[in-house]
Amino acid sequence: MRIGLIGAGRIGTFHATTLSRHREVGGSLIVTDADPVRAQRLADRLGATAAPSVDEIFTWGVDAVVITAATSAHAELIGRAARSGLPVFCEKPIALDLPGTLSALAEVDAAGTVLQMGFQRRFDVGYTAAREAVRSGRLGRLHTVRAMTSDQSPPPPGYLPLSGGLYRDCLIHDFDIMRWVTGREVVQVYAAGSDAGPAMFREAGDVDTAAAVLTFDDGMLATATATRVNGAGYDVRMELAGELDQIGVGLDDRTPITSTEPAGPPAADKPWTGFLERFGPAYEAELAAFVEVVRGERANPCDGREALEALRVAEACEVSRRERRPVSPAEIAGARD
Repeated sequence: MRIGLIGAGRIGTFHATTLSRHREVGGSLIVTDADPVRAQRLADRLGATAAPSVDEIFTWGVDAVVITAATSAHAELIGRAARSGLPVFCEKPIALDLPGTLSALAEVDAAGTVLQMGFQRRFDVGYTAAREAVRSGRLGRLHTVRAMTSDQSPPPPGYLPLSGGLYRDCLIHDFDIMRWVTGREVVQVYAAGSDAGPAMFREAGDVDTAAAVLTFDDGMLATATATRVNGAGYDVRMELAGELDQIGVGLDDRTPITSTEPAGPPAADKPWTGFLERFGPAYEAELAAFVEVVRGERANPCDGREALEALRVAEACEVSRRERRPVSPAEIAGARD
């Protein structure tokens, strides 16, 4: 199978490495990047082929496209792949706004092609087990969910104005995984954010720490928190509490938290430092799933509509933070086509 990968940055390099080891792809991988030198170096290291530009990805006869380019290019590249009749795997988000997202989805629908989104937590063993526990009824009626995503250190200052903000760039993973695990939809959010940390967040009009209270369509309540400045380490967790039982995702010997209880667990010797380290196996699994989708061996596990729904929640949180009021995702202009 010949796959064209667009974008040779950090996540692109990881995905290219994964694909180069896949028995169905191997030496048939083609990579390109806005920086041709970076693409060539990556191709040389993996035994892949470097394309001079994006144009060659669509003229060299690939079977599918993997998009790991800058977020601002996602929607246009999705549309171009759709018009070429090619299945696409794209890192989230489709676009940083609803109009761009809806436009790209319309292209995919019109072409009848496949768009699989990169929400890797759906392939993590802990989240998968949590979904099974909820869906089996083991927890009873689910009444409370608590989710968190904490980065150990901030991204580069130049990334912030392009990221879409903490809700769209970071918490969108929590919004997606809460929907996926519980099978319920968010009907109202109330969000707050703080820019009291490094000045670069204020300069970018973003926040470094955020929290949201979400109400779901069955009355379940959830909290989602995120920060860019969690010095203890990279911390991604989820707790689900029901009338019969309570479970947690992300609690292991590398969770960057220290108990103050005398009999509590010891501090992690080697806490998680970043998302590629924490979710490496999940990233590999989602690409293996994409190869199976392209081969017609399985259904799409995370299509573009799933990304749209998570973005609607993120947009509602941004409005709530700005206007300091509860917001329903349904009231976001253009939210549903």
